[in-house]
Amino acid sequence: MPAAGTDRAGARRSGGRGVLYGVARFVLRPLSRAVLRTRVTGQENVPATGPVILASNHLSFIDSMVIPLSAPRRVRYLAKAEYFTTPGVGGWFTRTLFSALGALPVERETSRAAQAALDTALGVLHDGDAFGIYPEGTRSRDGRLARGKTGVAWLALTAGCPVVPVAVSGTDRVQPVGATWPRPHRVTVTFGPPLTFPEHQGAARNGRARREVTDRIMEAIAELSGQEKAGWGEPREVA
Repeated sequence: MPAAGTDRAGARRSGGRGVLYGVARFVLRPLSRAVLRTRVTGQENVPATGPVILASNHLSFIDSMVIPLSAPRRVRYLAKAEYFTTPGVGGWFTRTLFSALGALPVERETSRAAQAALDTALGVLHDGDAFGIYPEGTRSRDGRLARGKTGVAWLALTAGCPVVPVAVSGTDRVQPVGATWPRPHRVTVTFGPPLTFPEHQGAARNGRARREVTDRIMEAIAELSGQEKAGWGEPREVA
């Protein structure tokens, strides 16, 4: 059992992160809506409490900032560890911003990186929090929607929680791949009705079940985003 002092230290850190998140939301949310002219719809589709996965298309680096600022509750994301270790003023700003928004650092180059990321995400859900994920696995380079990887289904079926499909648009115009600085452009964030998969509960280890659940999630994202599909007829890896 941890010592009382350790518990108090953890509580202080948690409380500090909560305060930092509240300040970031208070400052950045109106700034985002003013600068990016962010239009948000479907917030009522996000459950107010309990574990939930927000599964989104992925167009830009700033998606992981725009979605948490648009959601009605705190959303935790995984972010590559380099965002938390880069030196200099730019590194400090990125580290502070991502920490304030609840991002969790994850190593991407280790042999167990994929499973470690899923385990971290599962911990967030077991704590009753919201977790954001990009089932495509990487940003779209051409604006099309790739077929999802099945890690999102493993999470949903293992945690037994709903999945809210999310569509972002315009973020690729704000922060195109390779751009150093953001550019003004309207951004839209749409939260769709939550999806549940009672017929597949307990089947997280079943590849066919994971594929079916993932495809349902991606179909919902495609319907919200209106993106052209890319490579949906090709086999994809499981995690």
